[in-house]
Amino acid sequence: MASARTDSASPPPPAPCAAAKPGLRERKKIQTRQAIRRAAYRLFEEQGYDATPVDQIAEAAEVSPSTVFRYFPTKEDIVLTDEHDPVVEETLRERPAGEPPIAALRQALYSSLARIVEADAAEALQRMRLIREVPALRARMSEQSANTCRVLARALSDRTGRPVDDLELRIVTGAMLGALTEAMFSWIDSDSPEQGTLTELEALVTRALDVLDRGLTL
Repeated sequence: MASARTDSASPPPPAPCAAAKPGLRERKKIQTRQAIRRAAYRLFEEQGYDATPVDQIAEAAEVSPSTVFRYFPTKEDIVLTDEHDPVVEETLRERPAGEPPIAALRQALYSSLARIVEADAAEALQRMRLIREVPALRARMSEQSANTCRVLARALSDRTGRPVDDLELRIVTGAMLGALTEAMFSWIDSDSPEQGTLTELEALVTRALDVLDRGLTL
C-alpha cells in the first residue's frame, strides 16, 4: 500500500497540477458542498438519518433548502455522492503502461482509498455505517456502484483494448468493487485496536482482493 501511494504521487509535474487548480467559483462550490455534507453528517450522528429533514440540514449549513437540492438532488445523494470516481479513474490511467491491468486496478483502488481515509477517516466510517444501516441508502448504492464500474471499465478498456462492454472486463471491475465494499463493511465492524485506521483498512482490502487473486477458492 505504501508503494501504491508512492507510485501515484511520483510522476505528476508541478505545472499541470497548477494548471488544473480550480478557479474561485469552483472552489466556492466545493466549499458549499462540503459544508452541506458536514452539517448533514453531524445531524445524522446526533439524531439519526430518518429523523433529519433537508430543511434542518440547510439551516445547519447556512444555505437555503433549494441550494441543498441544487448540489444534492435527494437526501440520499448527500451521503452517496462524492468526487472519488474521477480520482480513481485518473489514478488508474496514471499507472505504468506495462503494468498488468488487474494489478493497475488494485493499486489505483489502494491509492484512492488512502486519499479518502487520510482526508477524513471519521467521515468515511460514518458513511459506510449509514449505507449499511439505512435501507434507502443501500438501495441507491447499487446505482452508484454501477456508475463506478462504468468509469473503471472505461479506463481498463483503454489499457487492454477490450470493448468497454466486454463481459470479462465488467466481471473484473464488478468483483473488485464488491470485494472492496465488503472490506469496508468489515472495517466498520472491527473491534481491533486499529479500528477505523488506514492501516487496518489496507489489511482488509488486501485480504479481500487476495481472495479474487487466488480464484475464489475457500
